[in-house]
Amino acid sequence: MHDTSPSAPAPLSAWRTHGLLFLLAFLYADNFIGRQIVAVMIEPIRLEFGASDTSMGLISGLAFAAVFAVLGLPAGRLADRMSRTRLLALSSLCWGVATILCALSGNFVLLVAARMLVAAVEAPAAPAALSLIADLYPPQRRAFAISCFTAAPTFAAILALSLGAWLVDQYGWRTTFVIVGTPALLISALLAFGAREPVRGAWDGSARVELSTSLLATVGQLWANRPVRYLILAGAVATLGGNAFGMWNASFLVRSHGLELRHAGLLTGLIGGTAAGLGVLFSGWLTDHLGKRDARWRFRIPLVGHVIGIATLAAYLSWPTDVLTSIAGVPVPTAMLWCGINGFFMVWWLGPSFSMLTSLVAPANRAVAMALQTMLSTLCGVGLGPVLTGALSDLLQPAFGVESLRYAMFLSCTATSVAIVLFLVMRAALLREQPAQAVMTTA
Repeated sequence: MHDTSPSAPAPLSAWRTHGLLFLLAFLYADNFIGRQIVAVMIEPIRLEFGASDTSMGLISGLAFAAVFAVLGLPAGRLADRMSRTRLLALSSLCWGVATILCALSGNFVLLVAARMLVAAVEAPAAPAALSLIADLYPPQRRAFAISCFTAAPTFAAILALSLGAWLVDQYGWRTTFVIVGTPALLISALLAFGAREPVRGAWDGSARVELSTSLLATVGQLWANRPVRYLILAGAVATLGGNAFGMWNASFLVRSHGLELRHAGLLTGLIGGTAAGLGVLFSGWLTDHLGKRDARWRFRIPLVGHVIGIATLAAYLSWPTDVLTSIAGVPVPTAMLWCGINGFFMVWWLGPSFSMLTSLVAPANRAVAMALQTMLSTLCGVGLGPVLTGALSDLLQPAFGVESLRYAMFLSCTATSVAIVLFLVMRAALLREQPAQAVMTTA
């Protein structure tokens, strides 16, 4: 337990605080590369194993997400009970080994099993890291800190989709898995021997850090809190749309715009990944900056991002397949302009939403709350999003042929629309049930 005042100094020195944030972001980026790089492996893996789009939706998403859904909450509970830095060091070590095992899969079933193992050992990563960040930075600086953490995987998409596409093209998908898994071993050593655990609940005033009697009791309390419930559901549905789009975007450019895989991966990584990384950083900074003047901006910024994201995604998917120009031998469709704008705005919900969630739950239960958010987001985004899009593409294929994927990807727009509704319901519940907390978050 720890009692302190809101103005208490950070429990770690500045260089240790920022250094640990950087290391957490590095870990999250490598984890995300391991997920996202499958997007540029879909075609070669599908051809090698003779799999359908529905099966590839399974390997790229549901096989990972199903295990994550089962182990996410127990992993979050571990993070609330034990040293988070040590837990992350062990998780990173096992993740690197499991990712390398993907390269050794001799058939489709073994590859599915290896992906499930990756999910099992990755489960503690996000909840433990977000719980740490909440103890590293005060609430008024937390949205930007969380945005720095969540921006890491969006910038990592540049490597996963552009450099990853080149690696797959030159060396094959098996060697690429080995390259992706190796950095996690270094991260594990740095966390184990160079990181210090911050004081839990350091920035929460006189709040006492107390553990609930059981995991089920904690989850029940969190789910009974309507603002928390709707905020978590809004994030899960938004992730469904975003991941469904991100996982199939390279294949969409190959099929509908006639690009080579290496060019498609390069464009989706450089344009989509860079735009998303800048967008999540900007939205976190903007939330902290404007939120000091008017707390309602903490609610408005995610909504603005969702609305613009829907409009630009619809424009991107509907745009003609002509080519704007050729840069260094890479054909660039005019539609990529909309892809870049969409990438910048579609992530505006991340920093503000996670920051609000850390303010709505007690310090001792933050990792479980983050695990619940991560679990549902992974199940919907990594699991259901890709497989639903693949299944819908297969269903539409007799009518639309090679263009079936284009129309299947409109599922992302629908999911984001539902996320907007849930976010509005969350604000209404917060204003009605927790007016004092609402003043701090959405006014």
